[in-house]
Amino acid sequence: MTLRPATEADLETLYALWDEWVEQEVGVPAWVENAQEGTRAGIDEAVRSGAAVIAEDGGEALGFACGVMTGSRMGDLVELYVRPPARRRGLARELVAAVVAALRERGAQFVTGGVAPDNPAARAFYERAGFRPSEIRLVADVETLERELVARQPGRSFGSIHVQSDDLPAVERAVRQFVPRLPGRSRGSVVAPPRHRWVGVYDELCDRDPEQLRRLGRELSDRLGAVVLVLGVEDGAVVRFVLYERGRVMDEYVSVPEHRGPLPPGIVVSLAANPTVVARLTGADPAAVRAAAPQAASAGELPPAEELLASLADVLGVEGGEHGYAEARGLTGAIAIERE
Repeated sequence: MTLRPATEADLETLYALWDEWVEQEVGVPAWVENAQEGTRAGIDEAVRSGAAVIAEDGGEALGFACGVMTGSRMGDLVELYVRPPARRRGLARELVAAVVAALRERGAQFVTGGVAPDNPAARAFYERAGFRPSEIRLVADVETLERELVARQPGRSFGSIHVQSDDLPAVERAVRQFVPRLPGRSRGSVVAPPRHRWVGVYDELCDRDPEQLRRLGRELSDRLGAVVLVLGVEDGAVVRFVLYERGRVMDEYVSVPEHRGPLPPGIVVSLAANPTVVARLTGADPAAVRAAAPQAASAGELPPAEELLASLADVLGVEGGEHGYAEARGLTGAIAIERE
């Protein structure tokens, strides 16, 4: 086997090797235009500058590599291909070493190279040779981007916490204690007087961050030793409730479980309402809970989120469950906790 600089007489052989590689192994991505023309131009430039190498055995081409200068100190390994029967003999390393040497003679101090994300063997080879990731280039079709970025623009998130208690002062004290501990800054909270055995809690930060809404609900349940219902809308599209008892999650429902991406089947099942548990903790009718807590693969298959939330709050017996912090500030008898 011999390695030698490729010449213009080898161009057709190099083109054929590249065509073989594309047709038999990698294909051309849908977003790449004029791939063959662009590649041949790069091969031509590498051959003319003396940074193209071909490997042969008995006159048969086994592989090739090409490099070009992309700046005064930067070279680029634009092509590397070894035919399958000649692999695992160290030939790829020899080809790359020869191209790197040629680029160094032309002033290169650094060399770049590219690899497909679904080619772990090639990436491992390059990294063993000393290459390290510099940047990750991403691609998406316009239809996907419009669906994800435009059609799924997040809407309003808001929610409320309902403590099963008549002890308004105790709930207020707990809210004053725990809200300042939440990550982020709340501009204010509202504690509504008991209605149908539930004290309502609304918070400005928790409206913006559903995770903090759930965290505050868990803290209040644990501190007060009470049943607590957290109820809200996320991104204007998803309805969620969580029932806590003494700080422990007893049931959780999400109307669109995979709104933010695929989940294991077991998790999806666990996010369906359990009417038996809900009935025990809230007194709601199990059949009514089942009807008021539908699930779907997308928000478009369900009633509008705020409509679904209002229906669910009614079934669970909580007044004001369809409100967020802004609406709750006008509730009769509510205690407003303002923060600078």
